[in-house]
Parts: sequence; C-alpha cells; structure tokens
Amino acid sequence: MMDLIDIHLGRRLRRRRRILGLTQQQLAGACGVRFQQIQKYECAANRMSAARLWQLAEVLEVPVSYFYEGLGQDSNADKEPEPPEPYQGKETKDLIQAFYSLSERPRQRLLDLAKSLNETDSDVVGHAFP
Repeated sequence: MMDLIDIHLGRRLRRRRRILGLTQQQLAGACGVRFQQIQKYECAANRMSAARLWQLAEVLEVPVSYFYEGLGQDSNADKEPEPPEPYQGKETKDLIQAFYSLSERPRQRLLDLAKSLNETDSDVVGHAFP
C-alpha cells in the first residue's frame, strides 16, 4: 500500500520538476539514476531515502522542506485528483527556463528588478494593474 506521505512527496517532486521544465530523463541524469526511478518516486511506487531526497532538493534548487510543504492539508491524497498546476503556460515555462539558465549574479539582479517593478506598480495611486 502506498503511504500518503510518499504520494505527497512524489507530487511535490513532479511539480518542481515540471516548473523547472525538466524531463524525468534530465532529472534522472542529474541524480545518477534511470528515468524509471524518477517515475516510481513521482507515483509513490518507490520510497525516497533521506539521501535521495537531499540530492533531489539540491538538483531542483529547493530546501528539503519544500517536499513536505502542505503535507497536513493533503490527507485525501489517494482519493482526490491532483489540482491543475499554476503557471503552466508556455510563456511561463520559457521564462522560468531562461531564468534558471542564468548564472547566480544575473539571476539575482533580474529578481531584484522584478521585485522593484512590483513595488513601483503598487505605489501608483488610482491605477489598477493586471
């Protein structure tokens, strides 16, 4: 029987992999396993060891705690279908891939720019931005 925690971890793994625009094959290559192993993690057929979870977190550039976020809210994980993923449009995927292809300094500068633009938009009184 699949454990609800394993199901949750697998869903979080799939979500992050997709957000970064990685295939199972690409993620597997970065971790030194076959893509079938990533499939098994994502569908909770196989459990992830603590070491593997750490390795996946490093490759996917998230803290290990990312995989456990929302775990208490996921009590019906085996009964309900996974909700649609936010921001799955082609333009968003392209933007995310371009962002992660930058080295750390330009990536941080771009993030700072985006944050400053958001602050500028909220300072404008009487004008609603989409």
